[in-house]
Amino acid sequence: MKLIRFGEPGREEPGVLLDDGRRIDASGQFHDYDEGFFAFGGMDALESWVADGCPDGEEIPPTARIGPPIDRPSKIVCVGKNYLDHAKEFGEEIPSEPVLFMKANSAWSGPFDDVTRPPGSKKLDYEVELAVVIGKTASRVSELDALDHVAGYSVFCDYSERTYQKEMGGQWTKGKSCDGFGPMGPALTPASQIPDPQGLRLWCKVNGVIRQNGWTGDMMNGVAFLVSYISRFMSLLPGDVIATGTPGGVGMGMKPPRYLTPGDSVICGIEGLGEMRQRVVEG
Repeated sequence: MKLIRFGEPGREEPGVLLDDGRRIDASGQFHDYDEGFFAFGGMDALESWVADGCPDGEEIPPTARIGPPIDRPSKIVCVGKNYLDHAKEFGEEIPSEPVLFMKANSAWSGPFDDVTRPPGSKKLDYEVELAVVIGKTASRVSELDALDHVAGYSVFCDYSERTYQKEMGGQWTKGKSCDGFGPMGPALTPASQIPDPQGLRLWCKVNGVIRQNGWTGDMMNGVAFLVSYISRFMSLLPGDVIATGTPGGVGMGMKPPRYLTPGDSVICGIEGLGEMRQRVVEG
């Protein structure tokens, strides 16, 4: 069982992707996959409903848009330079502690939605990442207990406009937060199905050609450490998302750089979690 949502942007309904490939509407039983759902035992209730055969659940129409698998989170916390090869391809200093920045939650979008290149943008880039969804409030938790606070995992693409990020002063947020720059999906895989989040292959293809090909085990700071570390500085609420960094192979790191242009197709995938695809369109 995996969690999915379907419907028009901003009006998505909750559903489940069953092991046999069927997609079942869960909106008759659950309001949404939001902070309240995770905080008040929604995952256990959903698993029980699925185990009972999804009573009263109907199949989702095959033409339905698939949205992000959880409701828009209160915050998206991103980790920069968390893979050594990515840090090196930028030619910058290797961080001694995790580099944290925020992506505006208004960037939230679905796994198959178009990504719009902002007006005047010339340096649109891609970053495939493992997304961690928090299942219960984490505040100053130990690394030993950190994974107990994780609801599940998904595929995330941290789209970036490098001019805004690198050449316009200040912090990175302005280059990370354009509308549509935070697609996640196609589903949320419960943490119980991923015994080792550091044992997953992740990749990104642009126009069918592999650009990124890495392993989550290559993170300089693993998931348990990141949940514990971030919770020292802010409370992580149920439904919050941590984007854990990207391996080498981004457009900015190529020689010469190769940025995305309208018409390009970007596929991001993680072993066991699925793939999502965006088409680049002009803003």
